[in-house]
Amino acid sequence: MKKRGRWIWLAATLALLAVIGGCTAWYLSTEGGSRQLKTWKSNNAGGLERTVKVYDQGGNLLQQYDGRIDIQDTEFGNKVLFDLNGKRIVIYNATVIVEEK
Repeated sequence: MKKRGRWIWLAATLALLAVIGGCTAWYLSTEGGSRQLKTWKSNNAGGLERTVKVYDQGGNLLQQYDGRIDIQDTEFGNKVLFDLNGKRIVIYNATVIVEEK
């Protein structure tokens, strides 16, 4: 009886691991999962190689930044901040376009 109980427990554990693994593989194969994976990589590697262009309200280019950048924006959308070469850059009330290289 005890032997049978161990086998049932082992089978249930393996089935649960297979379901978790299958769901993880499925999620990472979707576009949302792919974006989330890129976000994790960006957070853990200090950013991605990006170009940040800042425009004024008239559409004139004010500044361009290139390098390994991890962007953080606010929920209100009026501020974007990032660190580049050890300096914190904060941009208020401007149009910011971020392109991954």
